[in-house]
Amino acid sequence: MSRRSAHPLEPVLRAVTPGCCPRRLNFHCHTVFSDGSLKPEDLAEQAVTIGLEHLAVTDHHSTAAYAPAAAWLTRAAAQGHTVPQLWRGVEISALLDGCLVHVLALGFAEHHPSLEPYLQGNSQVGTALRAEAVLAAIHEAEGLAVLAHPARYRLPFKRLIASAAALGFDGAEAWYDYTMGPRWQPTDLVCGSIARDLANRGLLMSCGTDTHGLDLCGR
Repeated sequence: MSRRSAHPLEPVLRAVTPGCCPRRLNFHCHTVFSDGSLKPEDLAEQAVTIGLEHLAVTDHHSTAAYAPAAAWLTRAAAQGHTVPQLWRGVEISALLDGCLVHVLALGFAEHHPSLEPYLQGNSQVGTALRAEAVLAAIHEAEGLAVLAHPARYRLPFKRLIASAAALGFDGAEAWYDYTMGPRWQPTDLVCGSIARDLANRGLLMSCGTDTHGLDLCGR
């Protein structure tokens, strides 16, 4: 069995549809531990309120939000609330095909040394910034590597997805709000094209609000 097929998050990502975000799945959001406005506990509380089933907090180069969010969810579960499955996540800057992009690392092992250089609050430089190095670190930590919002960069998303696939990325963020409106909704034409490209390549599809503000259902 391949490393990807053995990952417990894969079945969830295989089932992602345009309607999964923001109220069932959210694999891209931020807290005060990077450039977000929500405390981890407040984000976790909103996740429970809206009924999320799976959640990953993906602060830039930091996993500091995981422990307080997990602790809040544990207390909520003990009180009888239905809580989402919380996955470890982080957003890492990388150089892909000469273009600076963001990579979502999802479902990786706790305190794995391969990821430590990327969890210091800032992006790496030199060889460590290359997508190959970032990908290797994520896979060594038993995580999935997902290209974030592939249509937000200076290079066409089809070229970037092709480059990511050639390196061995696990997938990309298919459903994303490129209009960045106050209430999250996927940008249909762009996201549909990305989803078809990923499906044709057999890659995983992710989705997330990329929340930086105070509402988990918006950006």
